Amino acid sequence: MKLKTLLTAVATTMVFAVAPAHAEKIIKLHHLNVDDPFESTTGALVTVFKNLVEAGTGGSVKVQTFPSGQLGKDNEVLSQVKAGLVQSGVFSVGGFASTYPMIGVLDMPFVFPDISTTYTVFDGPFGKKLGDDIEKKTGMEVLGFGDSGGFFAITNSKKAIKTPDDMKGLKIRTQTLESHKRVISSLGGQPAAIAWAEVYTALQTGVADGQMNPIPIVAMAKFNEVQKHITLTDHLFAPYVWVINRKFFDSLTPEEQIVVKNAAKSAIVANRGISRIIEASSKGLPELAKTMTVTTLTAKEKAAFRDAAQPAVKAYIVDTFGKEGEDMLSSLQQAVEAASK
Repeated sequence: MKLKTLLTAVATTMVFAVAPAHAEKIIKLHHLNVDDPFESTTGALVTVFKNLVEAGTGGSVKVQTFPSGQLGKDNEVLSQVKAGLVQSGVFSVGGFASTYPMIGVLDMPFVFPDISTTYTVFDGPFGKKLGDDIEKKTGMEVLGFGDSGGFFAITNSKKAIKTPDDMKGLKIRTQTLESHKRVISSLGGQPAAIAWAEVYTALQTGVADGQMNPIPIVAMAKFNEVQKHITLTDHLFAPYVWVINRKFFDSLTPEEQIVVKNAAKSAIVANRGISRIIEASSKGLPELAKTMTVTTLTAKEKAAFRDAAQPAVKAYIVDTFGKEGEDMLSSLQQAVEAASK
């Protein structure tokens, strides 16, 4: 018995001796698109992030990606990130609104003059203010604001759109966001909130005449097969909101936290770069132009859209979010103005 006990003790000691000093830390990372970094903007983001985190921490932190909504819809996974069941996720503005409704402030139409200004604004003091407010109200740490594909365009199967009058009577699919509905209705269109999985069929069957999305998403979803016209309105920029569970982040060592933060910054650069490449390449507008009529608005034509849409959306923001929403909107507009100089 004594020999058996001794051998057991020795074996146990050997097991503990070869066991790692710290348990491996895993970041489960949700996003809605494919993992291929050359096919989707979030694919580029998660690929770069995974590589930099695992290399930078020497493998003490692993990243497991869950593409194409494998873990559920954005609003469902958000609750999992808050609870710590999933560590991180890259969310659409529409999905994020279920947890942080005031994200709707970003839906002020025609607020950004060009795409580079959006990056300056979200990487600067306004992005920090918004991120701090999100953390305060949701408990989740913001890793950054990604690019969902650039500015929104409007497509439809009926006619070329050059003025707000051309929108009258057109049923345009939107997300469930009230701010998006207000944009379409203020321009004379009829907003139709349709789930993403049903949009292609809705356009194909005429349940909706058109929809609005960035160019890479229009191309990825093959909407050119069921739409004839595309107008480059550039009316909205809806960033991806990337968050991580605060408790999990705090459990990382200071060195690991630095690696994660820096990896996220580099991943967003990659995300933005591939977004612009897809938009400009054969996977984007040049390909769509082969089968769709492309309309580019003049500055005067775009001003007519802006003048019709902005008052309605501003009224919605003030009515819904009160002084706090008005202050956040004012901060956004001031940041845009400063970045445009």
